[in-house]
Amino acid sequence: MNQSLSGRRPAPPPPYSRPVPAPTSPLAYPRPQLRRAQWQDLGGSWGFAHDDEDVGRRDGWSRHNGPFDATIQVPYPPESALSGIHDPAVHPVVWYRRVVRIDPVGTGRRVLLHFGAVDYRAEVWVNGQLVTRHQGGHTPFHADITDALGEGGDQVVVVRAEDPTDDPAQPRGKQDWRPTPHDIWYHRTTGIWQPVWWEVVGDRYLTGLDWTPDLVRGQVTLEAGLSGMPVEGTRLEVRLTRSDRVVAEASVRLGTTTAVCVLDLPEARHGQDQGDLLWTPEQPTLLDARVALVAPDGTVLDQVTSYLGYRSVGVGDGRFLLNGRPYYLRLVLEQGYWPESHLAAPDDDALCAEVEAVKSLGFNGIRIHQKIEDPRFLAWCDQLGLLVWEEMPSAYAFSPTAVQRVVQEWTEAVRRDRSHPCIVTWVPINESWGVPTIALDAAQRDYATALYHLTRALDPTRPVISNDGWEHTRSDVLGVHDYAARGELLAERYRDPEAIDRVVADQSPGGHRVLLEGERDRSQPVVLSEFGGLSLAPQKGEEWFGYATVQSAAEYLERFAGLVDALLDNPEIAGFCYTQLTDTEQERNGLLAADRTPKLDPERIRAIVGRPARAVPSEEIDAGRAATLRTWASGARPPGRPSVSR
Repeated sequence: MNQSLSGRRPAPPPPYSRPVPAPTSPLAYPRPQLRRAQWQDLGGSWGFAHDDEDVGRRDGWSRHNGPFDATIQVPYPPESALSGIHDPAVHPVVWYRRVVRIDPVGTGRRVLLHFGAVDYRAEVWVNGQLVTRHQGGHTPFHADITDALGEGGDQVVVVRAEDPTDDPAQPRGKQDWRPTPHDIWYHRTTGIWQPVWWEVVGDRYLTGLDWTPDLVRGQVTLEAGLSGMPVEGTRLEVRLTRSDRVVAEASVRLGTTTAVCVLDLPEARHGQDQGDLLWTPEQPTLLDARVALVAPDGTVLDQVTSYLGYRSVGVGDGRFLLNGRPYYLRLVLEQGYWPESHLAAPDDDALCAEVEAVKSLGFNGIRIHQKIEDPRFLAWCDQLGLLVWEEMPSAYAFSPTAVQRVVQEWTEAVRRDRSHPCIVTWVPINESWGVPTIALDAAQRDYATALYHLTRALDPTRPVISNDGWEHTRSDVLGVHDYAARGELLAERYRDPEAIDRVVADQSPGGHRVLLEGERDRSQPVVLSEFGGLSLAPQKGEEWFGYATVQSAAEYLERFAGLVDALLDNPEIAGFCYTQLTDTEQERNGLLAADRTPKLDPERIRAIVGRPARAVPSEEIDAGRAATLRTWASGARPPGRPSVSR
């Protein structure tokens, strides 16, 4: 975000500039869909040390100060400039230390220490006592640290993070294993890179909320996890509101550590009122939620606030469906990488501005590439209205170890994010990364298919793609990566169902078969989930990677329009994902530069992307899109919907 080391970031030009959320905004809370009132952010200055010889455990760095002679700004990775360390060299083990003020919380209360993400293996000590271990660089974990707290207010938290570069079975996404970035890979993100915070809960507390809308029955189902068996007579009380107006409430008695509560939405059963409740990118209506765990005597044991979107997604008749209706996907590839902070966003405003930038360019969604995004980013997508394809960061080898690691981390990611209405598709594998010989090896095909079924079992409400790009085994959407340099090639290659059948069977636009098993099901949507990749021709000596170059902005717009028009004019295509939103290190094919400034006229991009598609003939949908795009182009947010940040 063009942020300097002083911490002041120049505001980007309109229409990307938006107000910074107030510090008390729920969107600033690290876990927006399960928020508590009593919490403290632990971002900021921590003691820091590299441990290249891996002697910290032996020498007891967890029990005393150790050589914490450097200072790092958490949650920025030490390779990045904003961390204050800015050392991109390979350091497989790093340590953190901070003195935290936590006063006694009283009988019947517990203190939880949370980490949004630590790459890759983490161990955490409080006052010299090991409180938790976690493996997985992109998913959250926490520890109940109550019994490790000292009687005084000052508590010492120490974190060891291990992130080797020489283990191809480790899910790492596009973080480079070489000393310096090459081709399409970028700088590493080691250690803490998402928020750290502590919060106070009761002896029994809510561990998670899963919201599932049912548009057919006019209901919402909440599945809530509990930290332990409840006392007989304990109740779960749930209230849903919209603009402070109650739309549903229910109370259920609890008997196990999982509570299921079904809430009826009377408005959703009224055919003329239901549309006002539905979440779409054009009208991202959210329902606010209050969930309380109540003891038999009426004492509130735990209370959290949350939100949900009432919507459904699916596929049918060769189309992607949103709320049961065909909806054309206009996605752009989003890597969520910043030059100054790598996978960590510079600040909360940067997360909001990224969503605003995508919408202002006319896109209705993103495919997050090789990254599990910060929940606060997903919350902005929920609130501002942006569809998301979520993709698992890949390992680079196939082995039982890689399988176990990916399955564990992907399961954690799906469970964390399944209640976000913005997420509409799951992608566990991209372009056969981690399954390099899937066309020859039945075990690798079984693995891809197993990931498909595992994901469907964890969340049966969304489409799943086994292996996006090519070499699909079992997928609900046929995602194809095709970097044809001109629109005429795309128009010819996908001109009718028979031509698409030939592409799937043997033409292999990415150099690989599109479908490995069986024949194409013509009811299955076909989405060009990577295409384009245009970039301005590099200067002499410039570090550069791209797919096709142009000599000027005018030529870029002409070529871009030809590629997009070829897909919008094709009734056989259900959507597209353009590569990509921003430049990422030497991969210079972004519509925006790495600092998020536009390379091209945003109005021209918006006009090209927002043109009606032949695949969705509904004038109502297209008129709604046009009105929304005009609103975003004016620099204002569409009015008239509840906000999770009020």
